[in-house]
Amino acid sequence: MVSDDVRDLVRPRATGGSLERLRIGFIPLVDCAPLVVARDLGFAVEEGLALDLVRETSWANIRDRIVLGHFDAAHMLAPMPLAARLGLGHMTAPVVAPWVLNQGGNSLAVSAALHAEAADWGGLADPAAVGATLARLVAARAARGEPPLTLASVHPFSCHEQQMRHWLAAAGVDPDVDVNLVVVPPPYMVDAMSGGAVDGACVGAPWPSLAVEAEVGRILLSTGAIWPSTPEKVLGVREVFAERRPDALAALLRALDRAGAWIENPENRGALAALLARPDVVGVPEAVLMRSLSGEIRTAPNGPPVAVADFLRFHGVGASGPINRPRLVDGLWFAAQMLRWGQTRDRAAAFAAARAAFAPDVFDRVFGPPATAGVEEVVPFDGSVFSAADPQRWLDAVLARPRPGAPTV
Repeated sequence: MVSDDVRDLVRPRATGGSLERLRIGFIPLVDCAPLVVARDLGFAVEEGLALDLVRETSWANIRDRIVLGHFDAAHMLAPMPLAARLGLGHMTAPVVAPWVLNQGGNSLAVSAALHAEAADWGGLADPAAVGATLARLVAARAARGEPPLTLASVHPFSCHEQQMRHWLAAAGVDPDVDVNLVVVPPPYMVDAMSGGAVDGACVGAPWPSLAVEAEVGRILLSTGAIWPSTPEKVLGVREVFAERRPDALAALLRALDRAGAWIENPENRGALAALLARPDVVGVPEAVLMRSLSGEIRTAPNGPPVAVADFLRFHGVGASGPINRPRLVDGLWFAAQMLRWGQTRDRAAAFAAARAAFAPDVFDRVFGPPATAGVEEVVPFDGSVFSAADPQRWLDAVLARPRPGAPTV
């Protein structure tokens, strides 16, 4: 049921013929917020657009429908446009990411049963300590001849999958040998943990908090501690849309820019939680949504909230430059991860696809080049440095080490 406060907040959606309609797919996650706000607060209408938002349950559905042209645009996992250009797991499609919807928002959680196997897991900001604890449990299970742990991500070509692999490898756990990695759509993650199908998962808000709320899971890490300032979701569009409807795309980016600025204002968190709590959007209690929006994460039932700086950012400038501007280095970093784990083999093709998918050209045409674009580097928690100027160097170093070692270049 929609509260009176939400009814007052949502502006009527104009349906006149003067508006250009865009059909956009999304997954029920907190980071779909810019699309919902752009539609419901009238920012899109003021830019001449009518947004038809279609709620999907899996990233595979999002991928298929953008590739086949069922959607004009979509809420997408950041590595997904790159995977689509390479034809990984599906037909090849030239998808680009002209806008970063958010940074951060993912967490690593384990079942209550697994959590109880160790006394000390470390803290949300200490991937090395948490990884060392998990590595000990993995080794103990192997020594007892027990089946390996089953860990879930939301899609093979996601930050969740790549962050988890990077973290496991740095802890000395081979993600392809020592554990069993599976894919579970975000809305089903709590049920999978509750039913014992998975021992842990990397998933976006609000689902880790819901696992805690249901007393079936415990949150171990914010993945921002593994990869700081990572673009988590992007706006994905096909190249043909960007080329044939540049004015509509520019209008959509302007609407998302205004929506992101509204979301980033702490005074609007309560209203945003009410919008997202509706059953046609995310459909979970406002109190759970507020944890992610405020960065006050409850890691265990009835436990004290833990403040996580920059847990989820939608707008403004961060350490890596303007949050919503695509960065070439991020596309190259995703390509390097895919190459590292054998998801693709052709380096030249992978890096070329990254440069095409994450080019900032459209953003810069609409908003102008930033005064300071930020450093084109990625520095994960293990201290390695990945540079857009020489993406081969990091990859050569990590592949030269015996698996699953971490690079130190």
